[in-house]
Amino acid sequence: MEGLRGLTDGDPEWIGDYRLLSRLGSGGMGRVYLARSEGGRTVAVKLVKTELAAEEEFRDRFRAEVAAARRVGGHWTAPVLDADTEADVPWVATGYIAGPALSEVVGGSYGRSGTYGPLPEYSLRRLAYGLSCALLDIHGVGLVHRDLKPSNVLLTIDGPRVIDFGIARALDAVGDQTQTRTGTVVGSPSFMSPEQVQGHRVGPASDVFCVGSVLAYAATGRMPFGSVASGVHAVMFRIAQEEPDLGDIPDGVRELIADCLAKDPAARPAPEEIASRLGPVNSGAAASPWLPAELIARLGRHAVRLLDTDTPPGGSPPRRRTDGRPPGETATTLLTARPDGGEGTPQAAPADPRQAPPPRRRWLPLLATAVTAAVATAVAVPLLTGGAGPDDRPSDIPSRYVGTWTGAVQRDGTPTGQQRRFVISHGKVGEVVANSTSLGASYECRSDAKLVAATAGDGSPGLRLDTKVVKSVPPGRCSALGEHTLRPGGAGTLTWAAAGRTATLRRTAPAAEQVPAAFLGTWQRPNADGFGTQRLTIKRAPVGSPVLTTVVVGSGGRCTAHADLYSADGRLTVGPSVIDRAAPGCAPSSTSVLQVNGDGTLRREFLGDDKQPRTYSRAE
Repeated sequence: MEGLRGLTDGDPEWIGDYRLLSRLGSGGMGRVYLARSEGGRTVAVKLVKTELAAEEEFRDRFRAEVAAARRVGGHWTAPVLDADTEADVPWVATGYIAGPALSEVVGGSYGRSGTYGPLPEYSLRRLAYGLSCALLDIHGVGLVHRDLKPSNVLLTIDGPRVIDFGIARALDAVGDQTQTRTGTVVGSPSFMSPEQVQGHRVGPASDVFCVGSVLAYAATGRMPFGSVASGVHAVMFRIAQEEPDLGDIPDGVRELIADCLAKDPAARPAPEEIASRLGPVNSGAAASPWLPAELIARLGRHAVRLLDTDTPPGGSPPRRRTDGRPPGETATTLLTARPDGGEGTPQAAPADPRQAPPPRRRWLPLLATAVTAAVATAVAVPLLTGGAGPDDRPSDIPSRYVGTWTGAVQRDGTPTGQQRRFVISHGKVGEVVANSTSLGASYECRSDAKLVAATAGDGSPGLRLDTKVVKSVPPGRCSALGEHTLRPGGAGTLTWAAAGRTATLRRTAPAAEQVPAAFLGTWQRPNADGFGTQRLTIKRAPVGSPVLTTVVVGSGGRCTAHADLYSADGRLTVGPSVIDRAAPGCAPSSTSVLQVNGDGTLRREFLGDDKQPRTYSRAE
C-alpha cells in the first residue's frame, strides 16, 4: 500500500498503548507510524525526535500545541486522540486519515498506474470550502497553521483534511521563525506567505495566503511563485514582490485565489468569507462525488487495503517500547488528595505484564463491507455541506460543553484563592477529551482528562472525568483529586466538583487568550539595592506556554526564569516562575498578575507572600 513502509530494528513495536504496524514517514519533528489501539482503531502516532525531546522549551511548546490541537475537532482535521508529552520521547496519536496528500494526487504519484494532475473546477470549489472550514476551526482555538501546503492536505472520500497544524509553532521553541536548526525549516518556501519570507509576525491571514497557493497548485499543477528548483531565494523574492502565475486557473475560482494571494494581509478574505463566497457546496445526500470518479474508486481501494494490514501477533515480545512497559501492561493512576488542593504526580501501578493484547482484526469485515459499499455507490457518499462542522462527527460530549472554561475554586463555600481551567473537546468514552489546569499562589498543575461517562454520577446530565497529571510546577508539588464532575449550570455556566471542591466555570472566548499588544516587549526596573537591574520580556504564545522571561542581574550574578500564561483577560495571569539559570540568592516567584497602568508603566502583583508589588518601565 502506498505510503507504508515496514518497521525496522530501530523502531519500537509499541508507543503508549498503540501497537505499531508500519512507518508512514518522517519530518522535522520526528517519525510517524501507522498503529492500532487496543480497541482496533487505526491511528497515526508521531514520535518526537530525541534531540528535540531534550529541549525543555520545545516540550513546553509541544504541550501547549497538543492541548490546543485537541480543541480543534476532527471534521476537517485529524483529531488528537492521545498523547504523552512527559515521556522520555514525547508522542501524540491522532486519527488516521485514509487518503493521499494533495501533492500526490496532483503530482501524479498516487497509485501505481494512471495520473491525475490538476483538479476540475467543481473539486477546487469543494477543496477551497473544506480548507476555509479547517482554518475556522484552527484559528478559533488560537492556532495558526503556518505550514499549509499540498502535502499537509489529505483527500478523503468525504472531503479534504488538514494535518500538522501547530507543529511549526512547537518547532519555534528551539529556533527562529524560518530555520530552527540545521535541516529543519518552519514553512515550505513555495507555499510561504510574504510575512513569513520577510520575517514579520505571522497571523491567521498568513494561512489564507497559503490556501491561495495550495488552490493555485491544485488547479494547475504548478506553484504560483515558482519551484524551489529555480532557487529558494528567487521564490521568496517573487512571493514578497511579484504577482503570482494564475494562468490556466478556471474562471470560477481565479478571482478568489487572487484575493487570497494579496500581498497585504488585511486585504485577504477571512476564512468565513471564503466559505460564504463559495455558497452552498454539494448539499443533499444524492449530490455527485467531489472528486473525479476514478480517484474516488482508488480511494476506496486504498481504504480496503488498509483494513487488510495485519496487526503483528499480540503475544510476541516487542523489541522495545517507548515507555518501558511490555505489551498489554497499562499504568493505573493512583489518586490521592492533598489538603492544600494541588493536583498531580500520579504513580504507576502495573497490571499483570503477562497479559498480552488480544488480536485486533475482529472488526475488519464489517468496516470493509461499509467501505466497499461506499465505493460501489459513490453518488450516495455524504459530501461537504454548508452545515457541516466539528459537531457532526460522532462524540459522547454534547456541544454545550466544548470550549474553554475558567472559574474560582471554593471549598465548603469559602474561596480558596485557586483557579480552575478546563479545555474540553469532542470525543468518546475512554478518550482524552479535556485538559485541566489548577493554579494556586505557589503551584500550577496540568492534567489530561479521559471521559469516564457522559452523565453525572446520579444519571443526570453531566460529564465524569478521570485525570492524569502531565506537569507540576514546582516538580512533585501536585496530587490528583480523583473523579471530576461537570454539570450544566445557570446562565450558560458549568459547575465543577472534585474532592470537596467546587467552581462555577464560565466560557472563555479565544480572543481573551491572546496577549494584548500593550504588554509586548521588554520592561525594566533597578534592583532595590541599587546594583543591577530586573528585566521582564513578554511575548505572544498560547495559553500554557512561556510568555514571561525574567532576567535579574545583581551582585550575586545573573538569574533567569520563565513563567507560563494562564489567562489574558485584560490582565496577564502567569503561573509560578521556573528557574532557567540560577545564581546565589536566586529563587522562583509565585503566581503573579500583570497590568499596564495609565501612565504606560507595568505593575506586577504576586499572589503569594514572597514579594511586594513591582512597577516596571519600558526598556530603551
